[in-house]
Amino acid sequence: MNTIIAGLQWGDEGKGKIVDYLTQSADVVIRSQGGNNAGHTVITHGSKYILHLLPSGILWDDKVNVIGNGVVIDPVGLVEEIARIESQGVTVTPEKLLISDRAHIVLPIHRELDGAREAALGPHKIGTTKRGIGPAYADKINRCGLRVADFNDLAYVTERITRRVAEANEILARYDLPTFEAAAICAEVFTAFERLRPHVTNTIPVLHAAWKAKKSLLFEGAQGTLLDVDFGTYPFVTSSNTTAGGACTGSGLPPMAIESVIGVCKAYTTRVGSGPFPTADAGLSDYLHGLGREFGATTGRPRGCGWLDTVLLRFACMVNGVTGLAVTNLDGLDAYDTLQICTGYQIDGRLHTLPPAERDAWDRAVPVYESLPGWKCDTTGCTRYAELPTQAQAYLARLAELCGAPIALVGVGPDRAQTLAV
Repeated sequence: MNTIIAGLQWGDEGKGKIVDYLTQSADVVIRSQGGNNAGHTVITHGSKYILHLLPSGILWDDKVNVIGNGVVIDPVGLVEEIARIESQGVTVTPEKLLISDRAHIVLPIHRELDGAREAALGPHKIGTTKRGIGPAYADKINRCGLRVADFNDLAYVTERITRRVAEANEILARYDLPTFEAAAICAEVFTAFERLRPHVTNTIPVLHAAWKAKKSLLFEGAQGTLLDVDFGTYPFVTSSNTTAGGACTGSGLPPMAIESVIGVCKAYTTRVGSGPFPTADAGLSDYLHGLGREFGATTGRPRGCGWLDTVLLRFACMVNGVTGLAVTNLDGLDAYDTLQICTGYQIDGRLHTLPPAERDAWDRAVPVYESLPGWKCDTTGCTRYAELPTQAQAYLARLAELCGAPIALVGVGPDRAQTLAV
């Protein structure tokens, strides 16, 4: 079964755990977009692993992991990530990790340009992680980016970096930000790339051979649907296509290779960074933060938390073609007497069951809630779906009904074992 794992909210849905869980029956795990602005936390056998560029399948010894052409790679950051995970006992060999030679590169200047742009936007800032992802994708679209394959000609790369540094320094100087020396950047990036070189290959024929051999392929998405550059809450979005379609363009595999799409959402809603969030609830945020939950894996920033928003989920299921829902963090609601589910928005006196495209409409969106009884008991010890309280099962059934997709998996805790198949 070839499956895409897609986030259905604003990212941070727990996709890493779901990918890790499903990897046991997969042969190849593919990351197809985004950069190290994403963070997946996987907890298994009592150990915690935080991944940014590495696919979550890296934790399994007998799986092939691919960083696809749609990813923008910070070579320095990736080398550091490999070193960190190897210090935790995970092996990262050239047979186990393949890097597309068509993937674009994030340079140190991209990170600074990201920060400069955020500073220039002031109160209208996007809330990026300042990892340089947006400027790297901008260079890609402007056809002036560097790709992994270019590092076979270091003279060419040196010339391109020197030119790009000069352009970037002009911008950074306007904001009194530190400027860069091209030679220092070249030395840093070349050193990192030499560590990565054994992993680099043309991944497209590798993936097509696996597909033709009927191997099981698992596509790991980064961020979530509402951060998609086309379908998200624009302009408060990321710079790539985070939806299921991005898995094809970011890997080189055609749509007919895809057999299922698992959409991942929390049992409530979270968001980090700037942008609209109609169902945000300060009380739920305080409660979850008090439990030590809902802090970003990449930045450590506390996430805003709110009630489940099925206006967003309904739309996300549409654009991704979701065939099954993986609902994580159900246990986060264990203590509540009454739960709220947003079923629509009132905007200027009209009921909307799908999110608006107009930026200003979000400022006037008032959530319409439906109340359901909570279950007021600990679900973290449940080992089968049938063991969940009847109120929890009713909550999930209503979620599925409102979203138009069946429940496939339920998470009742952070560990791999705390995943219930329906």
